[in-house]
Amino acid sequence: MLRLLPSSPRLVASRSASRAAAFASLALPLAIGGVRAAGAQPAGAQAAAPADLIVTNGRIYTADDTRPLVEAFAVRGGRIVFTGSQREAAMLRGPSTQVVDVEGRTVIPGMVDAHAHFNNLAKKLRSVDLVGTKSYDEVIARVVERAKSTPKGSWIIGRGWDQNAWGNTNFPTHEALSAATPDHPVLLERIDGHAQLANATAMRVAGLTAAAKDPSGGKIMRDAKGQPTGVLIDRAENLVSGKVPEPTLDEWRSMHKDATRLMHRWGLTGMHDAGASRKMIELYEDMAQKNELDLRLYIMISDDSAALRHYFAMGPRSALHDGRVWVRAVKLYADGAMGSRGAALLEPYSDDPNNTGLLLSPATHIREVAEAGLKAGFQINTHAIGDRGNRVVLDAYEKALASVPRADHRFRVEHAQILHQDDIPRFAQLGVIPSMQASHQTSDMYWIGKRLGNTRLLGAYAWQSLLKSGVVIPNGSDFPVEEVNPLISFHASIARQDARNWPEGGWYAEQRMSREDALRSMTLWPAYAGFQEKDMGSITPGKYADFVVLSQDIMRVPVEMVLETRVEATWVGGKVVYSAGGR
Repeated sequence: MLRLLPSSPRLVASRSASRAAAFASLALPLAIGGVRAAGAQPAGAQAAAPADLIVTNGRIYTADDTRPLVEAFAVRGGRIVFTGSQREAAMLRGPSTQVVDVEGRTVIPGMVDAHAHFNNLAKKLRSVDLVGTKSYDEVIARVVERAKSTPKGSWIIGRGWDQNAWGNTNFPTHEALSAATPDHPVLLERIDGHAQLANATAMRVAGLTAAAKDPSGGKIMRDAKGQPTGVLIDRAENLVSGKVPEPTLDEWRSMHKDATRLMHRWGLTGMHDAGASRKMIELYEDMAQKNELDLRLYIMISDDSAALRHYFAMGPRSALHDGRVWVRAVKLYADGAMGSRGAALLEPYSDDPNNTGLLLSPATHIREVAEAGLKAGFQINTHAIGDRGNRVVLDAYEKALASVPRADHRFRVEHAQILHQDDIPRFAQLGVIPSMQASHQTSDMYWIGKRLGNTRLLGAYAWQSLLKSGVVIPNGSDFPVEEVNPLISFHASIARQDARNWPEGGWYAEQRMSREDALRSMTLWPAYAGFQEKDMGSITPGKYADFVVLSQDIMRVPVEMVLETRVEATWVGGKVVYSAGGR
């Protein structure tokens, strides 16, 4: 078990104490302002200032190639000051040093989700959870249960349905939902966030009728008579979602605190927020100023012309409020999602031969914003899932970079799920980063072949092909599309199997990552993708003391045991923010 070493040997936790009690003790220094460590520096120790914290007796994977595996590290002022042996670390022990003995456990750098949605996670925690539903009837039953405790006339919001997991994989229509919920407007978001289902009351509130036209980049699903079925795809979602009342700022603040606690529970010390409005960015900064944001938050500004003018005029800002907030990137959308057949393809869908998907933004817009971003010093990150969507983005970036040449721009393609073989080497050639989510592969593999056919699958979730071309792949979850737990993506990266270890040998197993690359994809590579590699991403002197204690060694246990791993403690800036037996 893990021990916090105090000034008196009598206070050292015994080996017979429970693991929960030991980790609860980790939170103690936060409450009482520190624990005095036994003894002073040994004779002959360097005359360096004592450390605030020493983590010792661990199997510590640093993600730093100069010293990849160490026994101990020391922290001062929230940053790593030493990595190496236990004996060396002990030389930095002073009368007030907090010493944590992890008793042989595995420690890794704080994990960072390189593509996720802070707002959507915050909202999902207070919405009807539809993840894992096996039928439309089960979806309706969960909504009806929520309706029992919701005042008549108030909106009911849900998220997580996926018709691909039902016996009938066609999109649902509103009639059964409307009959079951006549007194509430209901809006249910598909698991990928690229389609929604509205009941009749919600469509009536929004004024959505057969006369409504499909917006550019969106589609209203209709029945044989032209009436809306309730399903709205991509840009059409705004026709109803725009009528849902927004939470107050105080409600948002509370919701984001809940979301942050959940991230800590799973070992996340940072995230890249893939699209935030000016209102939300200002809220995040206010929370950070008030020490209410225990997270490294790399923000991508949503594609709003007024917000972009505002932030471009300010210029890129990094490590604001003690390294809590970065505002130096923009989020664009090229196409939709594969599950709703909105991802833009070069050839029609194999299971929908009259459909090649949707382009949500014209190529000219992506190029124009990219050029403006290059001039202002901002990174441009564009959602692209289909092979046509990815080509459109790469073409737009190439033209922008020819017009406004800039070294080390680190433009990104978010998702890069389906690539034509001709486009795989273009990422490295253009200096573009494919920001990918390994858990999407294991979620989609059951049905993606029906959408694409076998040939196009050779460019699907092509991690090893991209790595061999010379790029890095920052990994994420796209939560709340997938679960928050980053070890799901770690497992998918090295196995290309689901939690039941299916399929045997892995899905297109030649595209698997090594464990070393999988660890980098959740630590060092997200830092690089956010211009943060000098401050975070590895357990290296000079960097923030963000780290995670795990219950077992994910770098050595059999692949089928990886998902049994528990996060036992999460630290941000040398302070514990989660412990399995406490907070």
